[in-house]
Amino acid sequence: MKIAAFDTSSKALTLAILEDETLLAQMTLNIKKNHSITLMPAIDFLMNSLDMKPTDLDRIVVAQGPGSYTGLRMAVATAKTLAHTLKIELVGVSSLLALVPEQVEGLVIPVMDARRNNVYAGFYQSGQAVRPEAHLPLAEVLEIADAANQPVTFAGETAAFAEQIEAALPQAAIQSTLPDAVAVGRLGLDLPAQSIHDFVPNYLKRVEAEENWLKTHQESSDSYIQRL
Repeated sequence: MKIAAFDTSSKALTLAILEDETLLAQMTLNIKKNHSITLMPAIDFLMNSLDMKPTDLDRIVVAQGPGSYTGLRMAVATAKTLAHTLKIELVGVSSLLALVPEQVEGLVIPVMDARRNNVYAGFYQSGQAVRPEAHLPLAEVLEIADAANQPVTFAGETAAFAEQIEAALPQAAIQSTLPDAVAVGRLGLDLPAQSIHDFVPNYLKRVEAEENWLKTHQESSDSYIQRL
């Protein structure tokens, strides 16, 4: 199975072409650029470098969230368009799970900066979720880690939080990890294909416009999105 996998949920853009688990080509750009400008040219570049045509692909795997609202919307729209146009399978995987480093024992907590000292956080052990991913204050994540009573490793966007992690949990390991499209592709290799029509980003947190709307409207089945 030939797979195009990509992740634009953070500042980094990462893209990979795989055949089953074998990496054929990879590109990562860790710069503050509009991913909507660079993603499709990057896909074209890798495909041309491999002498592959879009019709050679069997599956699109995309980091579905959480992360940057703009990055997720763009990635999901691109993935859905490619899958629909090429009539191939579409799979989404967790942006947080893709940040988990390999062969780390104990509890691994991948985090992404959600601003105002909040994070998107996952909680994984041996590649399996031990509690749901969530949008949380960093202080709450540190309390969960402290209560785990086992080795803890923080991964992902850790630089902004390293000082607080070290102060609260001196024994915790900290590994800064970038999004990796190879991990995204391999995670999505054996997952069942998803409905292209129903595929949406997993934000974990309402967009700011919806939160503002709910300040003056009661939450019900008549949601912000339905009203719009």
